[in-house]
Amino acid sequence: MKHRTLLFALAFALLAATAAVAQEKGVDSQSQRIRDTGSNRGAANNGAKTDVGTNGSGINFGKDKTKAVMVLPNPYRLTARRDVIMRTVADVMRDRKLIVDDAASKLSEGIIVSQPYTFIKGTVVAQSELNRFADIENSPSRGWTRGRYTITVEVQPIDGTSSNVSVTAKIEGRSDGGSGAEWITLQSKGTAEQDFLNALIEAIGGSPSSSP
Repeated sequence: MKHRTLLFALAFALLAATAAVAQEKGVDSQSQRIRDTGSNRGAANNGAKTDVGTNGSGINFGKDKTKAVMVLPNPYRLTARRDVIMRTVADVMRDRKLIVDDAASKLSEGIIVSQPYTFIKGTVVAQSELNRFADIENSPSRGWTRGRYTITVEVQPIDGTSSNVSVTAKIEGRSDGGSGAEWITLQSKGTAEQDFLNALIEAIGGSPSSSP
């Protein structure tokens, strides 16, 4: 009787052990992976997660940021004859939809002036576009409806093969208030000048450089 009871107890223990093993094998694989991954984490170890911490790039401090725009000196020294530069200035103005103001220009003195060019219209977008070209923070007006600029280019020869070229932009914003429409001259940020200089240098066949 005593042997039979012992045999029954051993058989019961064996069955219980087998059931436990079977239950462990039936653990959900996703839960198992989570547990295994979590057990491998330390202070700077993220297990299989490689997009943060020491295992991956983590927070990207400037790797793919837009490079700073190079500011060209103004005046800019161009290697070309004065007459070639003058012709190219007129060509660049035409390509950028600017009309040369013959009355204001002084070609004999190397000065070419464009007529005012309206680059933006509409109350919805006028303020943001004006802000790209000019400082509007200190202006008393806020109801901007249009923006325009006038480009003046002066070419001063240094010698027979090079000249200093300076570009000036007069930025104006129009405000349509109760007293009527009014064009207000604003302080230029240099954006229009830099854009024109870049286009002129490329048209001459040069490469923009911060120290020509």
